[in-house]
Amino acid sequence: MSNSNVRNMTEGKEFSLLIRFAFPMLIGNIFQQFYNLIDSIIVGHFVGSDALAAIGTSASLHFLFFSLCIGMSTGIGILISQYFGANQEKEVKKTIANAIYIIMTAGILMSSISVIFARQILVLLNTDPKILNDSVAFMQIMCGGILAVAAYNGVAAILRALGDAKTPLIFLIMACLLNVALDLLFVCVFHWGVRGAGIATVVSQFMAAVSCGTYAVIKNPYFRIKKQDMKFDKFIMKRSILIGLPVAAQTALIAVSCVILQGVVNSFGKDVTAAFTAAGRIEQLVQQPFNSLGAAVSTFAGQNIGARKLDRVRKGFNKSVIIVAVFSLFMLVLIQLTSRPIMQLFVNNAEVIRIGSKALKITSLFYFPLGMIYVARGTLNGAGDAAYAMLVGLVEVIGRVGFAAILVTIPFIGIWGIWYTSGLTWFITGLFSVIRYKQGKWKRMSLIDKKITVMET
Repeated sequence: MSNSNVRNMTEGKEFSLLIRFAFPMLIGNIFQQFYNLIDSIIVGHFVGSDALAAIGTSASLHFLFFSLCIGMSTGIGILISQYFGANQEKEVKKTIANAIYIIMTAGILMSSISVIFARQILVLLNTDPKILNDSVAFMQIMCGGILAVAAYNGVAAILRALGDAKTPLIFLIMACLLNVALDLLFVCVFHWGVRGAGIATVVSQFMAAVSCGTYAVIKNPYFRIKKQDMKFDKFIMKRSILIGLPVAAQTALIAVSCVILQGVVNSFGKDVTAAFTAAGRIEQLVQQPFNSLGAAVSTFAGQNIGARKLDRVRKGFNKSVIIVAVFSLFMLVLIQLTSRPIMQLFVNNAEVIRIGSKALKITSLFYFPLGMIYVARGTLNGAGDAAYAMLVGLVEVIGRVGFAAILVTIPFIGIWGIWYTSGLTWFITGLFSVIRYKQGKWKRMSLIDKKITVMET
């Protein structure tokens, strides 16, 4: 099926394909982080550092409850990329149809649980009583919109699996511009505080989901599902869940470790919480090139494994390592020189700026192993290595919980142990991921071939 909205990555120069695919992903990811940045900047300046801390306190919880939807979307996308690489068009359509059932179920389930138990969870995390009510309100609004997030991520994952990184970008940019306008309206004009920031984000995400899905149905022939494609397919459902649930568990485990670390941060007071929030927003932005490259590698690996072109997968990995090394060095120098003025974009509080500036200098030392996590993860997820997804999640939990418990209690480290914890966790996770890749078990994996194993421990 020939169409300009898809890209076959089983032919052509690996470096060029990865860059051409990753660049739109990068722009899209930056705009997606723009949601959080705009919320933080507007709330931090127009409402105050307490409100910024309230948003930050629940950020890792959003990530936790989004994790099932993200994981299932990832599993579906990987399966589709392998079918596409193997030129099995009918199976691509059947997988897209079955994805609707999976994504809707995951979105409704996670939204219901998170909204109902928001206050209890935030209390357990030692949230400062001064910001508790705002934190609860923001979390309930954000998590109430999980279905919209699930729908957009599902459509975007499918399009990217087909080699189309541009369509999700277009509608995400439109949604981000809407988010900016609504933030200014709800927070600065209507004075709705953190609630206004949350509502603006959810409305924007809903518009991204609806518009991107509608466009995909109109323009992409794979989305024109017929009645026979809508039948429940046990094999497709099983394969989607086999990779989706471990990826979701991986994301959830990472989120749990972030939630635990957030509890440690909260125990140091609202200034440290605000600094952690602002520095975290900046780090999320820095991670977007890695995230984009990892997504490109995942689609590249999935399509080429589907086509059984394993040497291309290896070449793609090696080219990606070079990209990570160059970008990591550039960002290390930039952050070391400009961390303070960057922090001043978010808050006016001098103490928060001081803490956040030093925090960024610490974590920037570990950007290379962070980038290697994304490259190895993209390759192994693209292969359907579900065992890796589970194991790497456990490594991150052990790292964040273990390092935090030790480092913050050492007198000459103190609060800086929070950020050394993040950096050292990236290091051990990156090392584990590269070792898993070097073992080569991914070469014997496939999601679409019944004769090849999906998971090897």
